Amino acid sequence: MTGGTGKKVVVFDYGFGNVRSAERALARVGADVEITRDYEKAMNADGLLVPGVGAFSACMQGLREARGDWIIGRRLSGGRPVMGICVGMQILFERGIEHGVESEGLDEWPGAVEPLKAPVVPHMGWNTVDAPEDTELFAGLDADARFYFVHSYAVREWTLEVGNKKIRAPKVTWATHGEPFVAAVENGALWATQFHPEKSGDAGAQLLTNWIGTL
Repeated sequence: MTGGTGKKVVVFDYGFGNVRSAERALARVGADVEITRDYEKAMNADGLLVPGVGAFSACMQGLREARGDWIIGRRLSGGRPVMGICVGMQILFERGIEHGVESEGLDEWPGAVEPLKAPVVPHMGWNTVDAPEDTELFAGLDADARFYFVHSYAVREWTLEVGNKKIRAPKVTWATHGEPFVAAVENGALWATQFHPEKSGDAGAQLLTNWIGTL
């Protein structure tokens, strides 16, 4: 599956994330991909992908050291697309709570990343999602499409309210493992997934094609 778009996508390399897997998955669908933390390249790319694995607090520290927090903020203020994956999604929220320790996130969305309440943790393996009808991220995918998850923490409540009817409300996709949790968000130029599209086969390739199509 290739989109043949030739869109320039930077996979932001701040030391936390499967950057090579992301690079291969994006190249598969036709993107012109580069792994870098270079400021100019990250700012000027058509799309910026922010992966993330490990602890919330460590990812945030690495992101700040690489000036990734500033780059993400500047891109979004100019309406430039950013996509977060796994912990790269979690750090977009207000805060993360791990082992009773609270860490500040990027606060692009309100809410906390908390331990999943489920019989088996981590949530590891394939799962379906419940996407809204007007989704762009999951366009062209069947309702029973499965995506690959590996995580022990999640956003269990979506708290952002949009009071102005002229502002489009974010599209929130849910999944369930013991309890419902946020699996993906589409919010203007900022999209994110809790699962790994780069490890999700053809379904993940279609999802990345959909994102690149918006760049």
